[in-house]
Formats: sequence, structure tokens, C-alpha cells
Amino acid sequence: MMAKDPLEPDAAMSGMSGSEGAGSWQHDPATRLPHQTDMPDGTQTNGQRLKRLRMRRRWDQRKLAEVTGYSLSAVRKFEQGQRSLDRAEVILAFSKALDCHPTEITGQPYTPRDSDCEGQAAIASVGAVRRALLRHGRPSRLTEQEAAEVDLSSLRERVAAANGHRQSASLAKLGGLLPALLRDIQVAVDVFTGDQRREAYDLLASGYECAMQYLYKLGHSSDATLATERVLWSAEQTEDPLRVLSARWYDAGELLTIGEHEEAGAIIDDALTALGAMSTDSPERVSLTGAFHLKASLNCARATDGKAAERHLKKAEEQAGLLGEDRNDFELQFGPTNCAIWSVSLPVEMGQGQAAVRRAEQITQSLPKQYAPERRSHHYIDVGRAYYYNGQHDKALESFVNAERLAPQATRMHAGVRETTHAMLNSHRRTALFEFGMRLGVV
Repeated sequence: MMAKDPLEPDAAMSGMSGSEGAGSWQHDPATRLPHQTDMPDGTQTNGQRLKRLRMRRRWDQRKLAEVTGYSLSAVRKFEQGQRSLDRAEVILAFSKALDCHPTEITGQPYTPRDSDCEGQAAIASVGAVRRALLRHGRPSRLTEQEAAEVDLSSLRERVAAANGHRQSASLAKLGGLLPALLRDIQVAVDVFTGDQRREAYDLLASGYECAMQYLYKLGHSSDATLATERVLWSAEQTEDPLRVLSARWYDAGELLTIGEHEEAGAIIDDALTALGAMSTDSPERVSLTGAFHLKASLNCARATDGKAAERHLKKAEEQAGLLGEDRNDFELQFGPTNCAIWSVSLPVEMGQGQAAVRRAEQITQSLPKQYAPERRSHHYIDVGRAYYYNGQHDKALESFVNAERLAPQATRMHAGVRETTHAMLNSHRRTALFEFGMRLGVV
């Protein structure tokens, strides 16, 4: 079988050659990686962490290449930082071969620099949010006064504020709200009965979704998974079929993240079947149907089925056309704008720089300025990666900086941004690029 090359021919690094040999064990000692393991983990590349994991299994580079199906040259260049190891498909292939979690390659979670006050503020609430998640389902042990003060109207306003911070990627503000908010909604589900209790569970599911996104953006994947489980359980208690399906959208995403494409696909297919069987033609059902098609397109892209990815994208665009506007049902931001953003994400996921750049140049200037900063920043991150794959490093940096302006901490904590910046720094140490790398904490 011919070894696969993980990047398209238009990729920036396709002509580079590595200096490390095939990697026989005696020339690649596992006991120490000079100038690599002594570095702070945040300044290491994914390739350096990949090398460490490979050596832990006492494999040489040729063995890793054989097991994953990638070329020996590609493995060398990944480990030496000459190619950006940022694509989920490639990271998942290596993590499965090495029997590790993808975050062991990406190095998440990252610690912001001490001088990054906003970054320090963003991570300050991680422990408190985790404790709130662990209290889920446990008796509240309320005093009479606490029970009397529970107010659904106030909780609705606070959940709306949390979702506002979530959509604007204001991680420090979101983290500051969540611990007390989650505790108060947990109290509410103990106090109320009937319809009020179902509404409280709906608010709790939404609060847990905010926690999931907060933790995910900061790279705390295990805690984010715990939050997703809480979302699923709480949504079930609402007895609202659409609310339950909206929670399964995130469940599919959890499996997609670890490369369980068949399981993720099964959840998506079941959801689409259930949505198709519903007699209602409400905007919420249309939005959720479109959102699941977008999730299916991403699942197919990461499973290297480009044709299926495009089919699902087209179906999502059809649903967006039925809506005729951008909506935010179940906080999923579905509509024509999000479909356009995902149309760039898909070729990026498959390493197709030229296709992604062509699409980006058609839509970037037309993105509504009032659209959610979280989504707009993610678009600029995808565009930056596309420009990198296309060999346009200046434009890649410009796009990353645009993303940083919209969502500073989410951009600096993004594994793909950090790894791509590492790769660009490895070949060009221009002042602006170096300063951006300093803000990320990768240099």
C-alpha cells in the first residue's frame, strides 16, 4: 500500500526535507530528548510531543509510518516542526496508533503566560466550574430561605447573559458567572415540580452547555465531556423532543472529537430520522435539521469522505434556504451565514488550502458584523490555516490576528492556531509573527 501524504500538493511545506534518519532505536534514545523535554510544554510543537509518545512505545519513525499509513518523510517533518500537525484527521490517526488521547499530542490544556491577565482570568474559574458539575444530581440541602428565593425569571436572565458571553467568546466573564449560576439552577430543579421543574431543567441544560463550551475552549476536554453528559441528562428531563435532540448534537461532537466516526454518524442519522418523522414544520425543527447536516459534513470530512461531506453541506444549505435568515435556536447559530462559515471549514479539515481560500475570499467580506464573535473568530482561524496550507504565511498571520481581536483567549488557546504558528516560526521569524507567538505563549 502506498503511504499517504497528509497534505495537498499546494501545501506550504511540500518541498521541505528532514534531516533525521529512519529512526533506528539506538539513534533515538527514549531516555531523553535534548532541548525538547526541558522546554515548557506550551512551547513544544505537536510534532515534539508526537516524538515523545512514539519513543515511549519504543518505536522508530519507520514503525509509526507503517502503522498509520503516512509516509516516513511526513512523520519526520511533523516531528521536526517542518509541517504543521494541526489537522484533526492526522492527529487522530497518530493518537489511535499510539493508543493515546489526542490532547496528549496537542498538549492541551495550555497555561496562559503570567503577563496575560485576561488569560489568567479566563482559567481562574475552571476548578469552580468542575465542582459545580460534580454536584449534579446531589441533594441541595437547602435552607428554607434559599428555597423561598429561587426565581425562574431571574435564572432565565442569568442564563441568557451566560449564553451571550458564550457567543461572544468572553471566557473570563463566562467562567465568572457559571459556578454560582449552575448551583442556583441545581437548587431550582430540587424546589420546583411539574412544568416549572421542566423549565428549570431546560435552563440547567443550557447552563451545562455554557460550561461545556467554556471548558472545551480552554482545552479541558475531560471536564467538557462531563459537562456534555450533564447536558444530555438534563435535556431528557424536559420531555421536549427537540431539546433532547439538540443535546445529542453535542453528544455526536464528543465522539467525533476522538475519531469515533461510525458512532457519531449513528447518532446523527438517528437524529435526522427523528426530525424527519416529526409532523411539525417549525423553524426550530428546520434549524436543528440543518445543524445536524453540518455536523454530519464535519464527521465525513474528518473521515476523509469529501463527497459525503459536500452532500451534507448542500442539505444544510437547503435547510438554511427554507429559514431564509440566521437563527439561534438552541444556541446553535444555524442559518445561511453559519453554512457559509462551515463551507470553508470543511476543506480546511481535509487540508485543501486552495479550495478553502477560494471559498473564504467569496464570503469573508460579506459576514455580518453583528454575527456572533465566537463564530466569526473561528472562521478567521480556519481562513488562517487555509492560507498556511496554501503557502501564504503573511495572510495566515493576518487572519489569526483578526481572530484574536474578536476572541483573544479562544484564539490563543486554539490548538490549530498554536501549532500552525509554531510551524511558521520554524521557517520565518518575522517581528509581527514573533510577537503573535509571544502572545500565544509558544515562544
